[in-house]
Amino acid sequence: MEHGGKEDQTTTFNKYAFACAVVASMVSIISGYDTGVMSGAMIFIKDDIGISDTQQEVLAGILNLCALVGSLAAGRTSDYIGRRYTILLASLLFMVGAILMGYGPNYAILMLGRCVGGVGVGFALMIAPVYSAEISSASSRGFLTSLPELCIGIGILLGYISNYFLGKLTLRLGWRLMLGVAALPSLALALGILAMPESPRWLAMQGRLADAKNVFLRVSNTEQEAELRFGEIKVVMGFNDCEVEEKNVKPSYKSQGEGVWKELLVRPTPKVRWMLIAAVGIHFFEHATGIEAVMLYSPRIFKKAGVTSKDKLLLATVGIGLTKIIFLVLALFLLDKVGRRRLLQISTGGMVCGLTLLGFSLTMVDSSSEKLLWALSLSIGATYGYVAFFNVGLGPVTWVYASEIFPLKLRAQGASIGVAVNRTMNAVVSMSFISVYKAITIGGSFFMFAGISIVAWVFFYFFLPETKGVPLEEMEMVFSKKSSGKNVAIENGPR
Repeated sequence: MEHGGKEDQTTTFNKYAFACAVVASMVSIISGYDTGVMSGAMIFIKDDIGISDTQQEVLAGILNLCALVGSLAAGRTSDYIGRRYTILLASLLFMVGAILMGYGPNYAILMLGRCVGGVGVGFALMIAPVYSAEISSASSRGFLTSLPELCIGIGILLGYISNYFLGKLTLRLGWRLMLGVAALPSLALALGILAMPESPRWLAMQGRLADAKNVFLRVSNTEQEAELRFGEIKVVMGFNDCEVEEKNVKPSYKSQGEGVWKELLVRPTPKVRWMLIAAVGIHFFEHATGIEAVMLYSPRIFKKAGVTSKDKLLLATVGIGLTKIIFLVLALFLLDKVGRRRLLQISTGGMVCGLTLLGFSLTMVDSSSEKLLWALSLSIGATYGYVAFFNVGLGPVTWVYASEIFPLKLRAQGASIGVAVNRTMNAVVSMSFISVYKAITIGGSFFMFAGISIVAWVFFYFFLPETKGVPLEEMEMVFSKKSSGKNVAIENGPR
């Protein structure tokens, strides 16, 4: 296809597409809130209904297990009922889970609510980036598809704030409000989602070409741009021009997710195998490089470094949440300018430096009988630096990249495999970190994460080609190229 300069018009930001992506990303705020609020609520739950340490660990950890189930189910679900109704389903799951946890008369009901909410987290993590990718033009896809990751950060911070203010209420009421208040935004989102259009690419996959074209007209800046984007879909799906005038056309292949697992896992083509390795690899390394250990156990790290005052510990931890959001916002504007690949390399390189310095400073604190102010300062600075580098690159790029690389009929279920790996690694790191650092010292554990980050940098260099500016329908061309991916963007310029 000759694209020439036609797509230059897509460089103008489309406000309607942005509004749709923002609404879709709201489900990620609720997901982040659900994750963040439990950290504080757990203290009050233990005092109120008397649960054991083991029960606390299970209550906290069950979210990832249920999110794993939810993410695997979300791919096929979104192929069957559509992207929009899958977001609706996620918001309803959050609402039911929040009501059950807010009611919480005993441990069993709390666990049930946490499990329902966990399935909702799995659905949200998979569907929000996919929907955002499918309504975006290639030139703004990085910005819009990284909004869900930013919203997760906002949700976690709101969870911390909720803990602080609602924790001042009576013991019986405070934690129930912390957990139950998420039902209100979930209901609002469920209603708001109905005003959004369906993904035009999903509509085309169902043969609803006229509907797909109408959505493209709304999320494009000009009719010419809409025609170009719609034309690419027709070519990829094998529809001819006369079929476009019909309201419904029978697709030439199964359109509701049937047989996709076989194409992804059993008999993938070389291109699809490369895409799957890239998606699984980037999701694996997002958590294998230690972010969960730093986010969950930062108070323990700061305490080890010598910060003993509760107020200062809280302040240092809130600072990490703010750093996360600031650098996620920065990433929004860099993804479509700098590119996914370069951001990953800068990000991972900075993480290696931050983790190495953190490991060194904590090792010095451990081995010294005196309080080392320079080591304390270095460990706090290294922690903030690591969080900054992670969130300007690897954090948001993971969700953008894995949502954009698969062909249309494999996209939802391919992305769901990546999310399942992500949740598994999240659970492994969060549940094993204390045991690991007791075995090899806390400094040694961060040296280990630095080593894994070096492996991640090498993996990204050899297996992740650049996708900045490449239309979704041309991703297979990128993954057909026999190169390490140094410069495999489509030659005719940003799209």
